[in-house]
Amino acid sequence: MKAVRLHGPRDLRVEDVPPPSPPGPGEALLRVGAVGICGSDLHSYTDGRIGDTEYKSPGILGHEFMGTIVAVGEGALDGNYLPLQIGSRVAVDPAVPNEHHELFEKGHPNLVPKAFYGLYPDDGALRESMVVNSRNCFPISSATSDGAGTLLETLGVALHAVDLGRLKVAETVAVIGCGPVGLLILKLAELSGASKIFGFDLHQWRVNKARSWGATQAWRVEPGFDPAAAIEEVTSGRGVDVVFEAAWADDSVAVAGNMVRPGGRLVLVGIPGDDRLVLNHSTFRRKGLTIFMSRRMKHTYPRAIALAESETLDLDDLVSHRFELERATEAFELNESYGKGVHKIVIEVDK
Repeated sequence: MKAVRLHGPRDLRVEDVPPPSPPGPGEALLRVGAVGICGSDLHSYTDGRIGDTEYKSPGILGHEFMGTIVAVGEGALDGNYLPLQIGSRVAVDPAVPNEHHELFEKGHPNLVPKAFYGLYPDDGALRESMVVNSRNCFPISSATSDGAGTLLETLGVALHAVDLGRLKVAETVAVIGCGPVGLLILKLAELSGASKIFGFDLHQWRVNKARSWGATQAWRVEPGFDPAAAIEEVTSGRGVDVVFEAAWADDSVAVAGNMVRPGGRLVLVGIPGDDRLVLNHSTFRRKGLTIFMSRRMKHTYPRAIALAESETLDLDDLVSHRFELERATEAFELNESYGKGVHKIVIEVDK
């Protein structure tokens, strides 16, 4: 079968690989339908690593994915603890935790050291089929398109970030970085009753999208523009209650600290390219800020599916480009350059 493997920085190859073995107990064989390209995939693609995880041998990327169940092993239950049915369309949670781990038992599955589809050394979904843990499969209805199905993981990450931010009705919010996660945070902040929501991004088309996805005001960050000064002006010097950082820019955390009011909260969602955070300690200390580090998602998949299928938000609106599996390298090159108005690129595997 065909798969896309990363051999090193910017070295993606479409290759023939052996098909998966039949699913064992608690497993399912998935015919992959579609895969979204995530910012963390771009880190792996451009650098051959993400954070402190380095690709030491060829691996298959792709952790935002959906597909169709074609076989199940003994005792295969889905993410809702119901028997997983052959023929079901499912979205897949890429994190596979040890359910006997202390952190899992305490309600923190996202913090358990674990396998993760699409993160070295575990292969992801840029291939025609794969065996997955059945409990990671969440059935989706025909109302959810393949493209929208790939964004359910992104929505789950955004939901977890907003949960961490403890957003209250009538509070004010700023989002730094209006890629797919940032845009979803904007929309969730609006749905949570935020009174004013401000967005910032380097690209004008993302700023425009932010305005249609819940931002009260949104700005393009150009040379010489000071986002913190813009927030100071629109909040009459108070600052916002919560800042969500979803950009991975070198100075964005320091900027966030200048935006937020004393006693406010910062939720860090983005992953710095060099695995470092830069901040002004005095600013954070004197303001008494609370920082939340957001990792993946936490029990949010069912909520994400319910939101998507209630038509409360339109995930398809975020899909800007589609490519077939054989054109995966082209898709990654376009995503890296942020050309042609990229929001979310989806690779349609089952075509």
